[in-house]
Amino acid sequence: MSSPERFNALSVGLARGVEESEALVGLVLLGSASDEAAHRRDEWSDHDFFAIIAPGRAGDVRPDLSWLPDSNRIALTAREGDIGFVAVYDDGHVFEFAFSEVAELASAVAGEATVVVDDAAATTATLICESQARSAMADAFDPENDTRLVLAKLLIGVGRIRRGEVLNGGFFVRQWATQLLLRAIRGRFADVSTSQRDSLDPARRFEKDFPEWAAAIAVALEQPVEDAALALFQLTRQILEPGWSEFPSRGADAVAARLGWLETAG
Repeated sequence: MSSPERFNALSVGLARGVEESEALVGLVLLGSASDEAAHRRDEWSDHDFFAIIAPGRAGDVRPDLSWLPDSNRIALTAREGDIGFVAVYDDGHVFEFAFSEVAELASAVAGEATVVVDDAAATTATLICESQARSAMADAFDPENDTRLVLAKLLIGVGRIRRGEVLNGGFFVRQWATQLLLRAIRGRFADVSTSQRDSLDPARRFEKDFPEWAAAIAVALEQPVEDAALALFQLTRQILEPGWSEFPSRGADAVAARLGWLETAG
């Protein structure tokens, strides 16, 4: 929620804070904070980044976030796991970042990225090359398996709901099944997904690549949870099944029969 001037000033301040800290050796701006994706920034863009700590220094350095720019304006901070942090400024601007040594990011994935600060050994640049290679591998979908999982998650979720576990069942429907459906669509219609997609999150910018289906899925999710499950089931068949021999039609029929949807879920 920042102006372009404010966003750029924070980027400059981040670089300065890392450069001035003898315990920090690298900074990578990710996603829309990177130079590559600057065209996507709007008032809701956050700063996503990796701040790289010198080997062996994490335990001493990680509790201290005073190197962040305008630290007096930070309204709250929170931890996300062992190395993840979020900081929210008094104007609503958000930092989401990994604050870690390189070894702690051995399995990290990264898409668009700009290395702003690095050491003489190019430690941070090497990390990003490896992370982007892992991201490219993660961007390969298996639509047949993802579709099978959609059906399974819907069956499990509705079963939990009917048992009285509405919150847990809702996660299966609104989170797991929905995400898998988006993955299945991206994999089934890979030629439609544009370069605007996020290789790390199939839901990001889904509306830009599949506007009609995105709208239909959004409408489905606005319904009460079991109605939402039925609507997602119907969309799964309507979008993916026609002309696709790999669609698990027998499995879909079994789910519909078990849930009493045979008359409405075709």
